[in-house]
Amino acid sequence: MGGWFNAAVISYSTDLSGLVEADLAGFFVGWPAPPSPAQHLAVLHGSYRVVIARSAGDVVGFVNMISDGVLTAFIPWLEVLPAHQGQGIGTELMRRIVAEAAHLYSVDLVCDDALRPYYERLGLTALTGMGLRNRAAL
Repeated sequence: MGGWFNAAVISYSTDLSGLVEADLAGFFVGWPAPPSPAQHLAVLHGSYRVVIARSAGDVVGFVNMISDGVLTAFIPWLEVLPAHQGQGIGTELMRRIVAEAAHLYSVDLVCDDALRPYYERLGLTALTGMGLRNRAAL
């Protein structure tokens, strides 16, 4: 007979009502200049689509999408708190946000080389791209 274990139930929602800055603590680990909680909350509210993962009411992960709503979208952030990584939360967040964009022609994101295999497993294809970063904006 298998042993009992206490697995946290994760709930997913696109509803941001009631979300406050304090709900977003602990994200952006290792970032050289992470966004402030106020910036983080403003980005989520300004996004085309957002999916939030919660465990026991606490936000443990999120993904957001910006889009023209017609043909193209971009996924700038996928974050899962370190204590909750490796449990499939990021994969489920991505599955849900991509489903929200099923009507769009293209969904792009930029990631570090080390993360490419993860996103390839989710069906994304490597592209060549360019970018500009203004760290002073944070």
